[in-house]
Amino acid sequence: MIGSVWIFHGLYSKILHGVPRHQFIVGRVLGEGVAVQATIAIGLLEMLLGIWVFSGRNKRACALMQTLAIAGMNTLEIFLAKDLLISASGMLALNLAFLALVWFWATSIPKA
Repeated sequence: MIGSVWIFHGLYSKILHGVPRHQFIVGRVLGEGVAVQATIAIGLLEMLLGIWVFSGRNKRACALMQTLAIAGMNTLEIFLAKDLLISASGMLALNLAFLALVWFWATSIPKA
């Protein structure tokens, strides 16, 4: 499930432009001149995170990378593009719940 979230948002929301608001936010943060290319690059990186999750390798490092990515994106979005967000508090609540799931996955002991 965790990997699917990253792949969905990377592929559909950003690369395929399924959620145009993402590109507007990227444009606000990084500049309109690079918004399209940067949104695609971010989408590719999100897909790579999803693939990393599915690989099951270095789960704690993967969880840390996801935490840093979400914290960084959320911070930039709130400070530089809050007016483009549907709900900053809702986004934070959903992402905290998602990260709780991520860390549960990363720290759980596999069943024998």
